This record gives sequence, C-alpha cells and structure tokens, in this order.
Amino acid sequence: MMSSIEDLVVTKAEYRQELVEDHQHVPRPKILWGARHTLALLGFLGFAVVYAMRVNLSVAIVAMVKPQPHDNTSDHDGDVCPFPDDYDPDESDNEGGDFDWNGDTQGLVLGSFFYGYAVTNLMGGRAAEYVGPKLVYGMGVLLTSLFTILSPICAEFSAPLFITLRIFEGFTEGVTFPAMSFMLASWVPPNERAKLSSLVYAGAQFGTVVTLTASGWMCDSDFLGGWPSVFYVFGGLGVIWSIAWFCLAYNHPQLHPRISEEEKHYILHYCGNKRTKPVVLPWKAILTSMPVWAAVMGHLGSNWGFYTLLTELPTYLSNIQHFDMKSNGIRSGLPYLCNWLFSIIYSNLMDWLLVTKRLSILAVRKISNIIGIYGPMVGMIAMCFVNCNSVLAMVVLCLAVGMNGAIFSGYMCSHQDLSPNLAGTLMGITNTVATLPGFISPSVTGALTDGNQTLSAWRTVFIIASVIYFICNTFYLVFISADVQPWNDPTPTTKEGEGEGEMVIKIRGTEELVTSTSTVTTQPA
Repeated sequence: MMSSIEDLVVTKAEYRQELVEDHQHVPRPKILWGARHTLALLGFLGFAVVYAMRVNLSVAIVAMVKPQPHDNTSDHDGDVCPFPDDYDPDESDNEGGDFDWNGDTQGLVLGSFFYGYAVTNLMGGRAAEYVGPKLVYGMGVLLTSLFTILSPICAEFSAPLFITLRIFEGFTEGVTFPAMSFMLASWVPPNERAKLSSLVYAGAQFGTVVTLTASGWMCDSDFLGGWPSVFYVFGGLGVIWSIAWFCLAYNHPQLHPRISEEEKHYILHYCGNKRTKPVVLPWKAILTSMPVWAAVMGHLGSNWGFYTLLTELPTYLSNIQHFDMKSNGIRSGLPYLCNWLFSIIYSNLMDWLLVTKRLSILAVRKISNIIGIYGPMVGMIAMCFVNCNSVLAMVVLCLAVGMNGAIFSGYMCSHQDLSPNLAGTLMGITNTVATLPGFISPSVTGALTDGNQTLSAWRTVFIIASVIYFICNTFYLVFISADVQPWNDPTPTTKEGEGEGEMVIKIRGTEELVTSTSTVTTQPA
C-alpha cells in the first residue's frame, strides 16, 4: 500500500500547475440539481428565517407602541401630509399598543440588535474556519430562534430586558454571514458565485418580503395575541429550519455522503486550493490591503441605506403617508420583493456573461456595485421630492431597493474573490464595520423625527443616506480587485537553499505540505 506513495507526491509547483490545467478543462456537471444547489437552497431559506427574525420588530413596534399625537394643522403647515379622507383616528388600525416609548427609546429598541451583531461577526468567521461553518451557522440561527420566541415575554416585563434580549439575538445572529461566506468558498466555484451566492443571500430579501407583509396582518389579528405572533411564528420556523440544516448540510464536498463523483471533482478542482485547516491571520497584510478596505467601504455604504429603510420604512409609511397596519405591512414588503426578484434575474445574467467570457469577474463586481449602490443613492435623492404622493413614493422605493439586489453579485462576492481561505474572516471584518449603521442609523432617524414627523425631517434622513452611498461606493470602485491576494495562502519563510524538498500530498482532494525530511502521513478526507 505504501509502495505507491510516490504516485501521491508531487512538488508544490507541479501541483499548482495541475490546478491551473484542471481549471481550464473541467466542465460543469450535467446534472441539473446537485449537492451545491441543495446547500444554496438551505442557505436561502436560512437567511430568509434570519431576516424574518431581524425585521419583524420593524412592523410589530408600530402595533406595540402608543402612537404619538398627530398635529395635522398649524405648526408644520405644508410640511406634513394630510390624512386620507376616510381616515378616522378613533377607528384606525394604527391605534398602537400599551408601550409608552418615545422616538429615542424606539430608536434604541430597533438598533439594540446590532450592538450584539457587531460583536460576533469576526468571531463567527474564525469559528467557522476552526470548527466548521455548518455548526456555527446552524447554532447561530437556532439560538436566535429561541431568543425570538422569548421576545413578547421580555417586552411585557420591561423595555431594558427587551433591549437586552435583542442584543443577545444580534450576538447569536452575527455569526451567520461570515460562516456562510466561508462555506460558499468551499462549495461554489468562482464562475458560479454571481449566481449561487446571490441565490443564498437573496434569502434575506425573501424573508423581509414575507415578514413585512405577514407581520402587518398578524399584528392586526387576534392570532396568538396580535403582535406577539410575529415573534412566535418566525421563531418557530427558525427552529424547524435548524433541524433540516443539521440533517442535510455538510462543511465540505468530501464529507457529503450523497454527492456525485462528477460534481465533487468539479468543485474540488475549482475550490481545491483552499486549505483544510485554518491559517494564521496575516493581520498586517489584511489591514494594509486596499481591496479589503474597498470591500469594507462597499459593505458599509450599502448597509447604511439598507438598514435605514429596513428599520424605519414601516414608521415612515405609517407616520408620513398614513397607511394603516395591513397596507403598511404589504407596502413595506413590496420594495424587498422587487429586490429579491431583481437579484435572481440579475445574477443569472451575470452568470451567463461570466460563462461566455463577455465580462471579467472584476467587471461584474464593479458593474453590480454601480447598479446596486448608485441606483439606490439616486432613489434616496428622489424621495426628497415625492412629498405626499404615496403612489410615487412607493414607485421610487421599489426601484431604489430593487436595484440594490445587484450587490449580491458585487461586493458580497469580493470576500471569496480576495481570499478563499479567509473568506469567513473577511466577511466578519467587513460586516462588523458595516453593522455600525444598524444602530447608528435608527438612532439618528429617531433623533431627527422624534416629535417631528415631517417631510423635511425625513428629507434629512434620505440625504444623509445618499451621501454615504456615494462616498463609500466610489472608494469601492477605485480600489477593489478580483484577484486572490498573496496573503490568502501564507507559506513559512525558509532560509536560502532550503525548501526545495517542499511537496504536496494529494489524497482524495485534500492537500498536505511536507518537507523532504518529514514523515509522510495520510489523512482521510
């Protein structure tokens, strides 16, 4: 058995050359549905549940909180929208609940999730690299689901306890994006990332659509007490999803018991240069890398506008456009339906352009960010001029949020482009910084609109978002790269004349570096 060990050993240079040659000749598997597609579907549903538990509060808080008194007359004459002709404040669905929270408190409640979320992004990326993304991602969703189910009890007890619980929800959910980014780097070849990564991350928009739409109906009903039902239902769905995830997901193609040999061979030859063990973080190289900072800025800019609308859109539609609870939920979900549909169509188009070599990977990343961030920037500026035209407001919001779906083929793939080995850590770094808008934006919006639900106050909110969009995306376009960075696969430094015996052992798609004086050992895949 060991007599043929020489057949398994090649020099490192030969192995790298073999990878290049394989990349040029291995076609996509002919099967229409493979193990990587199952993983993408599970990831899609996982992010749908994750975002359901994140955004349900945005609608529920309208039903939970006592409404601020409306002054539709003099103080802001011409700066507030008139109520609809059939609006009856005594019978309106917007009567609200029993919690006497002012604008600042509501901003803190809505933003508290992101205080915990910011803490665990980097830890989630490293944990995925050490213990595997399946466990990290699955436990992140499961624990968030259990906390969500407890939300109504904590809210009834006290606002500080509810805020604390939301911080813990953010803490457990913060690991999900970095863990999935690392997992996709193992499962999805570069030329399929625009399509399959977009499918996975688009689950967030699908979950947002369903949640915002359904939450309005649930809050207006007597089902499970009204607003508490949005926490019980979506938390319960998260628990059910977790069971399916732990039964069907696998960390790496070699570990999947049902993957076809053709698909395994295809994935490993395009993702096979990824180490099976985590590498030591080259912090200096990462923090001085302009492409990394470009990914950080792209993520930060996109999230500011996204979180502004995600947390505050129902409040805007209720207080400015005066939609009732049912129509508020439906209309709040429409922009994210456009986002989801656009991201699916757009990612398939980008996939075709990559496969047919009409565009390079870098061109796809830049074009996607131009559409996905400059487009919403223009939409935010347009929102300053829609005034009380509710139909025009919805059209602009649908176009702005819809075009943002292009980012899943843009900066959201850059982490995997720059460093497949450290994709989870890079997502953790960029998402940590990009989480700042999650709690800053609701606080800023709350401060600007507390007792001042006027068109001019909301214009300020939209202008701030558009300026941040422009600055951050311009930085991304100038400095981003689609090349794997040199620090992706650091090798030990050797003295002159040493290292000639460095070899790679390939066994069923794994690799192990040894020296000519090392004892050759093999490990199962």
